[in-house]
Parts: sequence; C-alpha cells; structure tokens
Amino acid sequence: MKVHTRFVRGSALAALAGALLLAGCVTQPEPLYRWGEYENLIYTMYMQPGAAEPGVQAQKLRADIERSEAEGKRVPPGVHAHLGYMNYMQGNEAGAAEQFAIERQLYPESSAFMTTFIERIQKGS
Repeated sequence: MKVHTRFVRGSALAALAGALLLAGCVTQPEPLYRWGEYENLIYTMYMQPGAAEPGVQAQKLRADIERSEAEGKRVPPGVHAHLGYMNYMQGNEAGAAEQFAIERQLYPESSAFMTTFIERIQKGS
C-alpha cells in the first residue's frame, strides 16, 4: 500500500510541476486597443465636472489616437465619439461631425447613434 501511495503522490507532484512549467511558458496576448487617457478623461469628466476642459481632453485624445496608430493598435471604441463631443463643446461643429463619422466607420454598431449626432449638427440643433 505504501508503494501505491508514493506512486500516486509522485505522479501528482510530477503533474503539478508539469502544469506549472507550462503555465510559465504561456504569454499574455497583446492588447487589441491602446486606451491611453480615455478612461481617466471619462471618469474625471463625470466625477469632477469642470476639472477636465474640453480643449485639454481633445488634445489628450488626439495624442492617444496618434500614438495608437503609430503603435499599430486600433483606436478604442468611443474615443473618436468623445473627441467629436469635445470638438462640439468648443464650437467646432465640422470637427465634431468628422470625428462622429470616423467613429461610425470604425465601429458600425455605433452607426445609429453617430448618425443622429451628425444630422443634428447639420440641422444646426
């Protein structure tokens, strides 16, 4: 009986060691998006109204977009829409419509939402 227990224990330890060895070889997948400042800007905008000016947010978002493209990563969903909103807040309606159109092109699931914004800008409302 002792031999059987040693064998089971030894087999279990060998299996555990093998699993740990294989787990150490697993690499994390490369992130699809580069989120940059986007999440922090959204958080600040809603939790501390007025703390993040539209001009500053737009500047940070543009920098994030440029860096994402330079790194070959996709711009996350919502970034172009948020940049469009910041452009609108600054009175740049053409820039806002352009960013909403880019968001709509990159993320077709946002099409109805972005189209509504673009149409409102075109109607002047």
